Amino acid sequence: MATPHIAAEKGDIAPAVLMPGDPRRAERIAAQLMPDARKVSDVRGIGAYTGTVDGRPLSVMASGMGMPSLGIYANELFQFYDVQRIIRVGTAGGLSHKVKVGDVVVALGAHTDSAMNTTRIPGIHFSAVASYPLVAAAVAAAGGADDVHVAPVVSRDHFYGNPAEQIQALADYGTLAVEMEAAGLYGIAAEHDREALAVLTISDHLLDGSRDMSAEEREQNFGRALRLAVAAAHC
Repeated sequence: MATPHIAAEKGDIAPAVLMPGDPRRAERIAAQLMPDARKVSDVRGIGAYTGTVDGRPLSVMASGMGMPSLGIYANELFQFYDVQRIIRVGTAGGLSHKVKVGDVVVALGAHTDSAMNTTRIPGIHFSAVASYPLVAAAVAAAGGADDVHVAPVVSRDHFYGNPAEQIQALADYGTLAVEMEAAGLYGIAAEHDREALAVLTISDHLLDGSRDMSAEEREQNFGRALRLAVAAAHC
């Protein structure tokens, strides 16, 4: 049956879901990967598509921006549609000189300034980490490319306002990128005993001020992250 935010019926959603933030990107990913894709939900403009890749079922659904929005869809997918794994595919800002615009980061874990995970286990600081089998599958698909990195990221509650001293401290602690969803996704997956991963393309850089990619470069580099995400989805 449909949920308050997803119009699909049970069975319409595949066990593995790719989750970009942008609804238009979700539509493009579905068209690119799955010639047999069909739209199974479109509540509040958040499209969900299901089809097959190499004969295996796959769904693509947008999350919107930020952890609260993603949390609605991830919870409903895990709880009501028996989804087993969600792979976020999106963009991030570089925080370290170890990465450059166009690189891909497989988010091993996610620090956060959000309170979303603070009440999960009373008295415990929850560690938001990716599921190892998905990490391993994405790394294997990368084939040793030196511009694919496996490291922590930070998930922020806000897009604007990144204090320079905080950004530098995060970089000093090995954090490679900043985005807005991974920590929430990892916490929700742990709560439901499911799997999750974020595969992120660096679209701009907060330390060296590198300019954003062109639309063509963004799609080309995003396509590589997408291949890693599909490998994780079907591992």
